[in-house]
Amino acid sequence: LTVIGTASRAETADWVRELGAHHVIDHSAPLQGQLQALGIESVSHVASLTHTEQHFSQLVEVLRPQGRLGVIDDPRTLDVMPLKRKSLSLHWELMFTRSLYETDDMVRQHELLERVAELIDQGTLRTTLGEHFGAITAANMRRAHALVESGKARGKIVLEGF
Repeated sequence: LTVIGTASRAETADWVRELGAHHVIDHSAPLQGQLQALGIESVSHVASLTHTEQHFSQLVEVLRPQGRLGVIDDPRTLDVMPLKRKSLSLHWELMFTRSLYETDDMVRQHELLERVAELIDQGTLRTTLGEHFGAITAANMRRAHALVESGKARGKIVLEGF
């Protein structure tokens, strides 16, 4: 598996490489040309973790026929018709679906989380923790929102103490 991450700033591109990506392209520029410059005509799988609505047409463009698009964010709308021509699959994941609907495989979520914990303990997976701002207070929430809104955040921002 060759992993291609995206980042729009040098420091976040370096961070994505440190996390294990083989290549990093800039999501604020057209994706197709950057992939072609790497000798990659199309990709078989895309994990869209944020801003899917903004990048959707480009993701469809770079996916090879019968490719798979996995999404975890919440676009306001998503017109799936562009997927048809290439017979692309759309896979949506919400970690609470099993428990919300008490599915027959509900224990699988526990198993998945246990496996993720093992992989983190082994050092195979690394956290994307960017900043830890301490307790949930109005001041810390303002700091966290300001960082997110600045477009300079890297990784997840943590507040604790519900």
